[in-house]
Amino acid sequence: MRTRALVKRIIRQFIRDKRTLAMMFLAPLLILSLVNLVFSGNDYDPEIAVMSSTEQISSQLEKTDKSFTVYENKKLAAEDLENEKLDAIIEINPPSTKITLEGSNPTANKAVMMTVEKTLKPLTPQSNQQNSMETEIEYLHGSADMESFDYIGPFLIGFFIFFFVFLIAGVSFLRERTTGTLERLLATPMRRWEMVAGYVLGFGIFTIIQSAIIVSFSIYVLDILMAGSIWFVILITLMLAVTALSLGTLLSAFAKNELQMIQFIPLVVVPQVFFSGLFNIETMADWLQPLSYLMPLTYGGQAIRDVMIQGGGWSEIYDEVLVLAGFSLLFMVLNVLALKKHRKL
Repeated sequence: MRTRALVKRIIRQFIRDKRTLAMMFLAPLLILSLVNLVFSGNDYDPEIAVMSSTEQISSQLEKTDKSFTVYENKKLAAEDLENEKLDAIIEINPPSTKITLEGSNPTANKAVMMTVEKTLKPLTPQSNQQNSMETEIEYLHGSADMESFDYIGPFLIGFFIFFFVFLIAGVSFLRERTTGTLERLLATPMRRWEMVAGYVLGFGIFTIIQSAIIVSFSIYVLDILMAGSIWFVILITLMLAVTALSLGTLLSAFAKNELQMIQFIPLVVVPQVFFSGLFNIETMADWLQPLSYLMPLTYGGQAIRDVMIQGGGWSEIYDEVLVLAGFSLLFMVLNVLALKKHRKL
């Protein structure tokens, strides 16, 4: 009898909590659907510039495979390769062939080599195929020893910082409200924007320490490829942490307890994984690709990669840093507005 009463109480509790029911039954379906959409995309089609002293070979390559584009200007091809508009440049001057890979993405590198081998071999005279082993391969960024973890590592650094700051900030701010601390602060002459700034700066001190520890561990212990300045990486991760912090505190205003705060993870954090660069966006359906622009982690992950893999400086990352600053400012303003339901100042 007592067991039956307990079971009934739990059932009634779940039925009343519509958000928990939705997370239990709908969130797994949403995540599975995202996984299906991400992994059901097309194969990666590389963009390859071809230049050749033999016009017939270059024109045949362009007609044979849409991945190839004939370039007459070597300088223009080099600029497009640097700007990641191209995955590789192939220079064919029989009997020698030179392939210059952009090198940042191991998946793109592999796709380039497979495409070149598949299309070039039938067009190369039999006498020149014997010299195929003499093909020269260069890397604009990275090297032949670059591992997959070197490519996804910068993204994972940004993701773990974003995830843990979002969760800890949201739960901590929620606890401030449920324990009555927030109400006592709201009873003082302190303005809403001062309160939000105080929380962000207070938590921000620990995010600086967290960013420095995670970045240093990744570079000096895990030995992830590092071509640029560690200080730029710390700056980017700090901006990403502030974005996660302001977003976490904002969403905590709509949660009644820690469980409901955790329920935001499938809706806010999981999509960041799929649409921010860990998986190749270009292989997804066209209508899905614009979703990446809504994800703060897209800009943070790309900026960290630009620094760690390509050795980029401020000129290469300032756009992403400004976007992250814009996200942070937007979430802070929304935080101020969200506090209106607690007190009007």
